[in-house]
Amino acid sequence: MMEEDLRYLEFITLNSKEIIEKQVGSNRQQHSYAATIIGFTVLFIPFFLNSLEGGNQTIQLITIVPIVLFITSILLMLSIFRNKPLDQALSVTKYEALINKSYKEILHYEIEANKVCYIKNNLATLKANKRYNQGIGLTTIAISIAIILLLLNSFITIDKIPTKVQVVNTTK
Repeated sequence: MMEEDLRYLEFITLNSKEIIEKQVGSNRQQHSYAATIIGFTVLFIPFFLNSLEGGNQTIQLITIVPIVLFITSILLMLSIFRNKPLDQALSVTKYEALINKSYKEILHYEIEANKVCYIKNNLATLKANKRYNQGIGLTTIAISIAIILLLLNSFITIDKIPTKVQVVNTTK
């Protein structure tokens, strides 16, 4: 009896497992980036508000816009953490059912499990990516507005002291 060549199934199994690992790794990296943006934003808001203290009242009123954008961005980034963890394919609980299966059946089962896992994870990652991109956009807009307001405030609050001019007579 000739042994069946299962290298193509092994290749697909390994490849599909690597795709799941990359998907999970990407999700973890996104969580890290979101946490960094939250930390930056939380530190920037007090600096921004403190820099405008005692400044032009109109500019202080307009600061509501970037603050709302920052808060919305933080909430979007925090919502990324509420998602349940991504599946990582073949579950340990399925090992018992696979004990009496052939190697070929096990490979087919793992390929199918990886496919289902990828599709399920993809829905969660697409949702998280959308929130992350919206949060990045809002943070960028809020920072831009904040910088413009800080610059405007610094130009408006410059003391306008008249320059003293001393006339010097150089003729004798």
